[in-house]
Amino acid sequence: MQSFYPERFERDMATTEAEWLAALPRAAGEHPCVVHTGCAEIHIDEGRLLLQWHALPPRVIALLRLQRLAVAFAFEGVNDAARQRFMKRFDLTMQRGGG
Repeated sequence: MQSFYPERFERDMATTEAEWLAALPRAAGEHPCVVHTGCAEIHIDEGRLLLQWHALPPRVIALLRLQRLAVAFAFEGVNDAARQRFMKRFDLTMQRGGG
């Protein structure tokens, strides 16, 4: 989790589009989320978060192949504190880890 989230940033996320779409409503929490092909809009207070994504080539480490998405985040009309609160939940929901 970051200490600050700018209004616009991009991430390389190790996930398939199907996994991303399954987790996105949980990550949005109580905020309304409208999903379209390759993009989504999440309403946060009086503002919104626009997400756009597309598949990247898999990351290959020895015999391991990780599917990836490039995800662009663009907040509009969401103040710093609301961005921080939203992204804390979002990151915790989307977090993946191993044993």
